[in-house]
Amino acid sequence: MIVTVTLNAAIDRTLTVPNFQRGQRHRASAGVTLAGGKGINVARALKTLGVPVVATGLVGGATGTRIVEELTAEAILNDFVRIEGESRTSTAVVDPAGGTYTEINEWGPAVGEAELEILLDKLRYLTQGAELVVFAGSLPRDVADDFYAEAARELTRRHVPVVLDTEGEPLRLGVEVEPFLVSPNQAEAEALVGQEFHDDEDFRLALDQIAEMGPRNVLITTEDGCVALLREERDSRESRSFRAVAPQVEPVSTVGSGDALLAAYLAARHAGRTHEESLRSAVATGAASTLEIGAGRFDPRHAGRLQAGVALSALDAVEA
Repeated sequence: MIVTVTLNAAIDRTLTVPNFQRGQRHRASAGVTLAGGKGINVARALKTLGVPVVATGLVGGATGTRIVEELTAEAILNDFVRIEGESRTSTAVVDPAGGTYTEINEWGPAVGEAELEILLDKLRYLTQGAELVVFAGSLPRDVADDFYAEAARELTRRHVPVVLDTEGEPLRLGVEVEPFLVSPNQAEAEALVGQEFHDDEDFRLALDQIAEMGPRNVLITTEDGCVALLREERDSRESRSFRAVAPQVEPVSTVGSGDALLAAYLAARHAGRTHEESLRSAVATGAASTLEIGAGRFDPRHAGRLQAGVALSALDAVEA
């Protein structure tokens, strides 16, 4: 069983509006409403891949009730903590004609210390026997930047592997706890190491630098796939670095493709597949998810067909 944790869950409403223009009245040609938030997106993808998963986190108000109802309708096991504040709603407009995506996100509710403690208690219960815990997404208002780090520290002491997908200070503090895997996107990784990446050597050095901060494995999602540093043991001196590039597709929406990619990598490793096989599956699934509207949604058959087109190569050190 994999447990996903979403502290800033949302109702995601995505509208398809061809030729969208600011300041004009439009009619949507289609609309999709889903429970959202990065941890929920990962749970949705894991469930599609047949991996046992339970989604937890914080929800509040009528929107929180809707989040739970939407997850239940998708047959995604869930066990959320109810909070006093109102969960957020996110609205997105996809323009297939112009190839643009416009997103408006609410800040989300403030969360009290007592509510966080209830969540930690629930995590202690849900993670008994869990194979992996995924913390993903932003932190709500008034939650300390070290929340993920402290929760991960406790789980690591109990020998529960932790995956962390967040940004900014919560990511910087989280990597120091030596999680099993961190999975920032390129912009988040650049902010973590303090420089932009322009070529494979920049990516390779960044993977090494992030790995030295603590995590056993590093997976950075990029616009065309991912780069990764992977090793069998945290203290192993031997690691392997890869670049995986997705085949060309005509995307409908790229939102949540990184969440689907991460879920597919975890699912493949959960099934005992090799690093190379896992990365091919991950990148193909991420590409397949861009063919549908709705974060974490994809057709496994499309992902399977795309795997053969994934270009996988080693990221080797450049000799002077």
